[in-house]
Amino acid sequence: MRLSQLRVLLAVADHGGFTVAAERIGVSQPAASRAVAALEAELGAPLLVRGRDGVTLTEAGRRAVRHARAAVHHLDLVRTEVAAAIGQVTGELRLASLPSATGTLVAALLREFTDRHPHVRVRLLEGLDRDVRAWLDRGAAEVGVVTLPAPGLDTLALGSDEMVALLPAGHPLAAAPAVDVTALAGEPFVLSTGGCRPLVLGIAGEAGIELRVAYEAGEVSAIEGMVASGLGVSVVPTLGRERDQDGTVTRPLRPRAHRTLALAFAPGDRSPAVHALRRVITDRGPDAPSGPGRTRGSPGR
Repeated sequence: MRLSQLRVLLAVADHGGFTVAAERIGVSQPAASRAVAALEAELGAPLLVRGRDGVTLTEAGRRAVRHARAAVHHLDLVRTEVAAAIGQVTGELRLASLPSATGTLVAALLREFTDRHPHVRVRLLEGLDRDVRAWLDRGAAEVGVVTLPAPGLDTLALGSDEMVALLPAGHPLAAAPAVDVTALAGEPFVLSTGGCRPLVLGIAGEAGIELRVAYEAGEVSAIEGMVASGLGVSVVPTLGRERDQDGTVTRPLRPRAHRTLALAFAPGDRSPAVHALRRVITDRGPDAPSGPGRTRGSPGR
């Protein structure tokens, strides 16, 4: 059993297929397949079920991945801890992000981090809030971008953006400079299934209204497409939106509402790279952690 085989297995498990996994770790797809097949032969059990939509782990595979992740993590720590002892930060930083935050808050943070620590390799995963939480829970990511509040997680505030009404371009409410939250009560509503969901429901609850949820979608792009088609209205964050998409307009809410994003740290032993990233954030300002699930700084709304 070789370390390279374990790394391939983890990449396939994290990315759901051999092609993307091979690209991420810099090997050919046939080489990745051979590595997993050799591991299965050595262990005497199938670790993956291969299907048209990708691969899934068998029960044996889930157990193997759990121990493989711990083994790879501790072997990597041998190098990074020794380097840290002589004042160098090396190794890999596994960071999970939301698509809306990657090109804005995360990109700026990583520029500063890599300027300070050029020998650290950053491995970036992107997904919805539930994906980020799952990657943190199973150790696929050491740090992840989450929407506050995030109960049970150790977090540091990263930044905030505004929640706005998303409307079809010809909608009567689009003519107003701002949209009163109560005006959304009678409209068919497209509700996010991601991390903004509790924020949106909280905004409605504070206004004393109940949203008429007609559709639900996870990706902001899907919500935008449904609104552009006239299927309903929605409330979305402004981060990552450079302009109104074709067929939609955004208007500020009245009263104004905001979302706060934070970096959450996976439980367990933290690598020198994770400690270094935390220092970069705390050096920026007063957003020091105040305990798991609690962050000083801007409120969630």
